[in-house]
Amino acid sequence: MKPRLLLPLAWLAVAGLFLLGCNNPDAVSRVIGSFGASIGGAPVGDYAASAVKGAQAVAHAAEDFTPEQEYYIGRAVGASLLGKYRPLKDAKANAYVNEVGQALAMFSDMPQTYGGYHFLILDSTDINAFAAPGGLVFVTRGMLRCCAGENALAAVLAHEIAHVQGKDALRAIKRSRTTEALAIIGGEAVKHVGGGDVARLTDIFADSIGDIMSTMVNNGYSRSLEYQADKTAITILSRTGYDPAGLPDMLAEMQKRLTPGGADFAKTHPAPADRITELASLARVAEVQEPAARMARFKAALGNI
Repeated sequence: MKPRLLLPLAWLAVAGLFLLGCNNPDAVSRVIGSFGASIGGAPVGDYAASAVKGAQAVAHAAEDFTPEQEYYIGRAVGASLLGKYRPLKDAKANAYVNEVGQALAMFSDMPQTYGGYHFLILDSTDINAFAAPGGLVFVTRGMLRCCAGENALAAVLAHEIAHVQGKDALRAIKRSRTTEALAIIGGEAVKHVGGGDVARLTDIFADSIGDIMSTMVNNGYSRSLEYQADKTAITILSRTGYDPAGLPDMLAEMQKRLTPGGADFAKTHPAPADRITELASLARVAEVQEPAARMARFKAALGNI
């Protein structure tokens, strides 16, 4: 076959893989390699490498992340968050929060992630909590002070696990990044990728981390995602054996403590009263009967938080 016909056929094959949902760079490389030792006079290896970069860009920008990609994005987001908040140096308290969080995660629809779930207390009096992609959950000391017992703590953690399960942080990545990445890949179909294109792909990835941080810390998720996370949290609490009333009960307590217009949870979440109303058909504010053993371990771990 003439070389000038091989190039479009090769890129057509790659495009086919994308349309079939293939984000595996190795598979893309193998397809390119099947067209012979050279394409249009250029070594196949060069085109394969170019196509692999394109496949990776699509994987990042199209929000169709593999568990491994999600894990590394979550680590980058977590590192950025720890640049803003210090972790609380209390091994006993962190171990307890991890124990409760791990139990809840096991009863979610995403019981396992690539790097596993990890829960960390932030040494801040702000009332806030964050869930980074891949299962990294952060909760502030101020939020824990709102918790009357383990049931309330479980409600907070279940809501954050729901965000992980829903991949809500990844949804924060701007759609424009998808467009830009696809434009680069489209360009590669007619010209070989250059250093400038690779640098742009790297920038797209870095900007995606910024998108997530901006949403988590400054803007918050959409009301619909927050309401859905509350509903998912009710399911997780019920499956794990906690009283689902713990969530609206916790929201009622937050309603008393949050400062309207504050820079914490009040800024990034719908008003607790609105969330309680949205949950009315699933769980109502009610006195939660905490078993004595649970209350004892809660006070032992977080009583002085």
